[in-house]
Amino acid sequence: MKGGYESMVWLNDNEGNEFVCYLEDIKTGAGVPTKLSEADKVKCVNVSEIVGTERW
Repeated sequence: MKGGYESMVWLNDNEGNEFVCYLEDIKTGAGVPTKLSEADKVKCVNVSEIVGTERW
């Protein structure tokens, strides 16, 4: 079940880009990853695509 702000995590990929993801979308049996894989990126939003727009 997706929720609000408290159910989201911010992670970086190997290039240093920041992404925001719902925890349930990326949580694995080993817990929350510290870096995003290419497969996980499609489940998240690249923060650089929304920062600096009128949405903020």
